[in-house]
Amino acid sequence: MKETLSFYDVKSKSKFESNEYDIREKSNRYFAVTKSPNGSHECWRVLSKEQGVRLK
Repeated sequence: MKETLSFYDVKSKSKFESNEYDIREKSNRYFAVTKSPNGSHECWRVLSKEQGVRLK
């Protein structure tokens, strides 16, 4: 089971938690990406390199 992470939805200005996310790597940085509960857009969270490798 995936670890629960907290995300911040910039468009609705609200925090939420999710354990359904994808780990993406861009320019040697890791991000957790999930769908917003308040719309059809994605919310991204920056991860440390160690956390990104561990969750991937």
